[in-house]
Amino acid sequence: MEALPELYAIFQGEVATVTEYGAFIKIPGCRKQGLVHKTHMSSCRVDKPSEIVDVGDKVWVKLIGKEMKDDKLKLSLSMKVVNQGTGKDLDPNNISLDQDERKKRMFRDYTSQKITLEAVLNTVCKKCGCKGHFAKECFVQPGGTKYSLIPEEEEEEVAAAGYERDKKASVADDSSKKRKK
Repeated sequence: MEALPELYAIFQGEVATVTEYGAFIKIPGCRKQGLVHKTHMSSCRVDKPSEIVDVGDKVWVKLIGKEMKDDKLKLSLSMKVVNQGTGKDLDPNNISLDQDERKKRMFRDYTSQKITLEAVLNTVCKKCGCKGHFAKECFVQPGGTKYSLIPEEEEEEVAAAGYERDKKASVADDSSKKRKK
């Protein structure tokens, strides 16, 4: 087997072919070629790889992946993490490569799974003895008044009685103001 560069090694290769999805680079010292996908050609968006490189160009690349598929070794290369003028590694800790991998991952859909709050619903309050809440959330004090909801019919009657009371009080205030003058 031919001597392949180590993973994350940087070397200068020659462009063998340019396709619509990237460019194949000849690896020096062996007959293998690696693919620089158009997403790894530049940090900017590349629509046509032929606008970036031509056949025969010398480019600096970094070996970012080795994969065995159908008994063939496929090599992934990147140009965007290497300075094309000097060959210096722009991503020595491979952080941007990890971020690119995370972007590609598919996320699981958890919307179909329902969340149940059984722990809270099955509790009994130590203050009032009711189910569904904790003592620190309870508004009923021991020996205190328990509040309940008023039905809608009674609410209207209570609101009307309160309005009449307020009206009588304001009339009484007006008459007392007149007497003071």
